[in-house]
Amino acid sequence: MKKNIAIVMGGYSSEKEISKKSGSVVTKFLSKEKYNVYPVLITKNKWYYLDELGNESEINKADFSLTINNRPLHFDCVFNAIHGTPGEDGLLQAYLELIGIPQTACNYYQAALTFNKRDLLSTLKPYGIPCATSLPYNKGDEINTSKILDVVGLPCFVKANKAGSSYGISKVYKAKELPQAIENALQEDDEVIIESFLDGTEVSVGVITYQGEVRVLPITEIVSDNDFFDYEAKYQGKSQEITPARLTEEQHKTVSELALKIYKVLKLKGYTRSEFIFVNNIPHLLEVNTTPGLTEESILPQQAKVAGISLEELFGSAIEDALLNK
Repeated sequence: MKKNIAIVMGGYSSEKEISKKSGSVVTKFLSKEKYNVYPVLITKNKWYYLDELGNESEINKADFSLTINNRPLHFDCVFNAIHGTPGEDGLLQAYLELIGIPQTACNYYQAALTFNKRDLLSTLKPYGIPCATSLPYNKGDEINTSKILDVVGLPCFVKANKAGSSYGISKVYKAKELPQAIENALQEDDEVIIESFLDGTEVSVGVITYQGEVRVLPITEIVSDNDFFDYEAKYQGKSQEITPARLTEEQHKTVSELALKIYKVLKLKGYTRSEFIFVNNIPHLLEVNTTPGLTEESILPQQAKVAGISLEELFGSAIEDALLNK
C-alpha cells in the first residue's frame, strides 16, 4: 500500500521562495509509484495542501491531517523542504515528534543548534573543529567598533546569527561600515555574529544518510564571481560550483573526515551540507545546513549526481530512512 507523504515547503523567513523551489523539485521527482505525494505550503497565516488544479485544503494542525472530498487523510511521513524557520530551526521537527509523524530532516534539538551559528561553533570547538575568530552582538548592545575590530580585524564578516541563503550578511572593509553591516544583519535576526575573514579555498561537503548508511558525497569547490558567496553567487549564477573540488588528496581526506566527524558528534540525520574554508591546508568550519537546497541546480543534488545517485533515489532514501527510524 502506498504511503502518504507530505512535502512541506515555504516557511516564515526570507528563504520561503527558495524553499518553494526545493519543494517543487521534490514533488516532481519523488516516486509516484511508491508514494502518494502531497505538496503542503506553510505560511504564517495558514498551512494547506495545494492540488494540481490549484485547490487549497487546509491542514488540521491538531494532527497534521487533511480532509479531501469529506474524507480524512493522514500522513505517514513528512519530507521537510523548508529552509529557515520553522523547518530548519527545530520548531516543525518538535511539533511532528509530539504528534508522532516521522520527518526527513535532523531532530529538533540538532536543528535548533545548527541553525544558531554562535551556539554551533561554541559546541564544536571542544571537539577541535577549527573555525574563524568571532564575537557575538545582540540587538541593543553598544557598538564598540575599536574593541570589535581589535578581535576580528579587517576585513571581517557580519552575519545574522539565525538565517540562511546569505541573507543578512556583509563583508566589512572599513571601520565606518560596521554599524550599517550590523543593522543589515538585524533585519533578519536580533542576534549577530561578527567573524574574522578567512582567505582560502571554499568548499561545501554533503554528508547524508543514504540507504541506511552515512555517506560523504563528492565535495564541491565554490568560486564566487562576487566578493564572497552571497545571494547572487548562490542563486543567480554569479559563481562556479566545481564538483568534484580541485583538492589535493590530503585536503580531500581532511575535510571529508571533519565533515563526517561533525555529522556524528552532533548526531545528525538526513541531509547536511557543511561549508569550510581552507587556510594553510586546514579546513575551517563556517556553518552546517540541515535542510540544504534541493533544486536541480543546488549543490547537494549536484554532489549526488556525481556520486551516481538520482534525485528519485536521493529523495526516496530520505523517506525510507525516516519511516524506518520512526
